[in-house]
Amino acid sequence: MSKFQLFDAVNLIEAIPLADGEIAPPETTGAIVEVLQNGEAYLVELFGGWVKAEVGGNFVPATQDESGAFMETIGVETVYPHQLQLVKSAGEMMGVRSHLLSILDNLSDELVAEVCDFAEFLREKQEKVRSN
Repeated sequence: MSKFQLFDAVNLIEAIPLADGEIAPPETTGAIVEVLQNGEAYLVELFGGWVKAEVGGNFVPATQDESGAFMETIGVETVYPHQLQLVKSAGEMMGVRSHLLSILDNLSDELVAEVCDFAEFLREKQEKVRSN
């Protein structure tokens, strides 16, 4: 099983090179956007500072409290488990139901059917407990 899950918030624990030739330093914040080979590696969207877009489309530094501010993406890179530290799980940030929906979106129809069968089993079990 994978150490990190889709949409987990993570920090780098070591510097990694970016595709544009720059370096993302330790403590760079990111989010898992794809799990590769059952967790052997991850695609991580890495974020820089807070910015906002000017009328002309250029980004200017901002604070997170400013209207329209967001964290600028500095790269989407392949990162290995030993290079990452969990900040907050997707389940904590999104809530369990939203996290389940995001997982279901990435499963085959066959696996979604298995999840559905298991959910039906749990519902029936819960109904039996309530009726006793």
